[in-house]
Amino acid sequence: MAFFTNSRLALILFLSLLSSSGVCDLPLGPMPISLKSLSIPNVPGLIDGSNPIVVNKTAAIALGKALFWDTNVGSDGMACGSCHFHAGADRRIKNQVAPGGQSSPLNTQQFNNSAMGDLLGPNHVLGLKDFPLHQRQEPLQEYSKVTYDTDNVIGSSGTFGGEFKAVSDHGSSIDDCKRSADTLFHSGDIGVRRVTPRNAPSVINAVFNHRNFWDGRANNVFNGSSPWGDRDPNAGVWVKINAKTIKKQRLHLINSSLASLATAPPLNSTEMSCKNRSLTDIGRKLLQRHPLENQKVHWHDSVLGALSSSSPNNLQPGLKTSYETLVKQAFNQQYWSYSRLGEFGKPVEGVPYSQMEANFSLFFGLAIQLYVSTLISDESPFDKSARDDKNQPISLTEAQLRGLEQFRVNLCSHCHIGPNFSAASVNANAATNLTHPEAFGEPTFFISTTTNVVNRIPLLVRDAAVTAFFDTGFASTGVTKESADIGLGGVDDFGNPLSFSRQYLQHLVGNKDKVLDADVTKVRACDFQEEFAVNFQPPYVATSLFTPADGIKPQPQDTKNCFLSAKSNAFLPTVNSAKAELSNPNTKKMVAEVNASFKIPSLRNVELTGPYMHNGGMATLEQVVEFYTRGGNYTNNAKQVTRVFPLPRLAFTEQNRKDLIEFLKSLTDDRVRYEKAPFDHPEIVIPHGHEGNQATATSNALDPKLAKDEFMHIPAVGEAGTTAPLEPFNNYLKP
Repeated sequence: MAFFTNSRLALILFLSLLSSSGVCDLPLGPMPISLKSLSIPNVPGLIDGSNPIVVNKTAAIALGKALFWDTNVGSDGMACGSCHFHAGADRRIKNQVAPGGQSSPLNTQQFNNSAMGDLLGPNHVLGLKDFPLHQRQEPLQEYSKVTYDTDNVIGSSGTFGGEFKAVSDHGSSIDDCKRSADTLFHSGDIGVRRVTPRNAPSVINAVFNHRNFWDGRANNVFNGSSPWGDRDPNAGVWVKINAKTIKKQRLHLINSSLASLATAPPLNSTEMSCKNRSLTDIGRKLLQRHPLENQKVHWHDSVLGALSSSSPNNLQPGLKTSYETLVKQAFNQQYWSYSRLGEFGKPVEGVPYSQMEANFSLFFGLAIQLYVSTLISDESPFDKSARDDKNQPISLTEAQLRGLEQFRVNLCSHCHIGPNFSAASVNANAATNLTHPEAFGEPTFFISTTTNVVNRIPLLVRDAAVTAFFDTGFASTGVTKESADIGLGGVDDFGNPLSFSRQYLQHLVGNKDKVLDADVTKVRACDFQEEFAVNFQPPYVATSLFTPADGIKPQPQDTKNCFLSAKSNAFLPTVNSAKAELSNPNTKKMVAEVNASFKIPSLRNVELTGPYMHNGGMATLEQVVEFYTRGGNYTNNAKQVTRVFPLPRLAFTEQNRKDLIEFLKSLTDDRVRYEKAPFDHPEIVIPHGHEGNQATATSNALDPKLAKDEFMHIPAVGEAGTTAPLEPFNNYLKP
C-alpha cells in the first residue's frame, strides 16, 4: 500500500482524487446479483439426519410465527414483532429516544435538545426536523462546521421493566413484577417505557447473517439456551435417555445465529421483560395457552390460516391449538416427553418445572429461526431484471442503472457485497462465490469472499498506516463517537471480547483458552484481502508483514482455492514471532481494530426500513447518502478509511445522488411493501408512547407510578396482502 503516509489529510486527498471523475479511477466495485442466487446456510442436525431436533418443519414454522408475533411473550405486552412490524423494522415515532448510546456511562446519560431546541425526552414525538442527529453547515463536505450533534439514539420503545416475581399460565398476560418509575425514562414523576440504545434492524433476510445484532453477540452457534454459543459454560438442553433418566447435554448447531438472537430480547429488561425472568418462566406462561389468544389471525394467513379461529370475513383471535401441542408436533420427543419433575428446578412459589418448560429456550429459538428463515425478499425489480451478456440488469429504469453505476464506482459494493448486499452474510457469500465469482469483483479487482470470519484491511491508526485485522461483515464508518457505542469492541456476559479478530491474535500466540469460537481457528491466511506472512523477503521495508526473517510457518489448513498465492501467502508467524510482535506497543503487524464497528446491514427494502444506522440517526436515504458523501461523521481508529472517505462524484453532482437513491429503491420487494406472503402477519397492538407529553402523563391502571399506553394497531393481514403500502419512515414523522 504505497499510497499511505503519516498524514491523514494526504491519504484522504489521494483517495478523493482517485474517486473523482479525473483520469484515475479506483477499481470498479463488484456487480451485485439476484438474491435468488443465495442459499440459506445449512444447519446439520436440525431437520436432517437419523435423529433430528425438528421432526415437523411446517409445525415448527407455525410455532415460530406465533411466538414472534404474540404479545404474551413479553412481561407487559411486547412481542418480537413489536419492534419488527414494518418491513421487519420499527417505524414508531413516539417515545423512541434513548438518552445515550450502548456504551454511554449511566451517569452521563441525559436527554438532549434537538436541533430545533426541543427536548428529545421521554414521550417525545419525532419530527423530520429532529434528523439527522449529526448535522453540518454543508452536509456534503467533510470539514464543514458541525452545527448539531447528540449521542441520543432513536431506538425502540420496550418494557416498563421491574423485578420479576412470577408468571401465570392463564388469565392476565401481564407478569407479576415489582415496578417503579425509571430514573431516566419518566414523564414528570410517572414512569414511561424504556427505549433501546440501538435502532432495530430489519429481520428480513437476516437468516443469511453469520452473526446477528449490531455487535455480533448473537453467535453463529446455537447452544439451546442463550445467545452466546460455545462461550456459555452453563448452556445445554435436557435430553431424555429413558423413562427414568434425563441428561443435560451441550448443543452445537452451526449457522443458527437467528436462534441465538431469539433468546435475548424476551429476557431483556429494556426490550420485553422484567429483570431476572427466564425462558423457562416464559414456557410456563405460554405452553397451556392458545397462541395469539388476544390477537386476530387472518383465515388466509400463509402459515397460520389452517389453525386460525377465524373464518372468511370473520376475524377472531387465537389459534385452535395450544403452544404445548405445537411443540409436541414440531420437536423430537426426547426434548419434551420426560414425565418426572424435580431435575429442572422450580420457581420461588409453585410446582417444579417440567422438561418441556426447561427446554423452552430450545423450542423458542429454533422455531423463530425457522420462521424468520422464510422471510426472504428476492422479488424486487433488481432481482427480476433480465441481464445482458455482461451481467448488467437491463429491466431497470435509466435512473436506476445510472444509480447502480454510482453504487459500484463509489465503492458501496465493497461492504454491501453479494446478493444480500452485506458482507455479514459470510457463509452464504462464500458459497455463492464458488458459483458466481463475478458478484465479488471485476477482472482487475476482487473482494476476498470466503468463510474467513477475520480479514485484513489498510487503516490509519493514530495517524500511522497499518494493515489491521477486522471481523468480516463488520465495519466502522464513523457514525458516532467511539465513547457513545463501542459496538463490536465490547465483551460478552463472561468478559470475553465479542470480536473474532481479537481472538485471532490470541490464537496466533497459542492462548487456546482465549479462543472461544471455533471459526477463529479455521481462518486461512491465504484468504486475507491483504498479505500477512509471506514466504520471501520483500524488496521494501515490510512494516505490516511477517517474513522469513521474523519466523514463519505454513498455515495448518489446506490451500485449495486460496484468494492469495498459496506459494507465498499460505503462511503464519511462528508462535514466538507472534508473541514478540504482540508485545510490541508499536506493532503494525498484530493489530486488530474493531471499536465502534457494527454489522453491515443488508440494503434490501432499505427504502422502508428507516431510521438508519445503529443509532437511528438518519431519517431519509438522502441523509444517508450525504453521510457517505462527506466520508462519515467521525474518524475512529477502526474507521475503514479506504472505503469510507469523501466522494467527489456524489458531492458535486446532485443527479448522481438522486440516481443512487433510485437504485436503492429498486431493491424493494413489493411483497414486503404490501405485506404479501410470506410477509403477512397476525394482528398486533403495539405500545406507541403514552397519554400526555414529555412533561406530564396519565397514570396506567397497571400501576399508578407508570404511564398509560397509547397504541398503534396493526391489523391482521392474509397471504394476499393489503392495498395500503408501507411507506418510508420519514412519511410518518411529524412535519
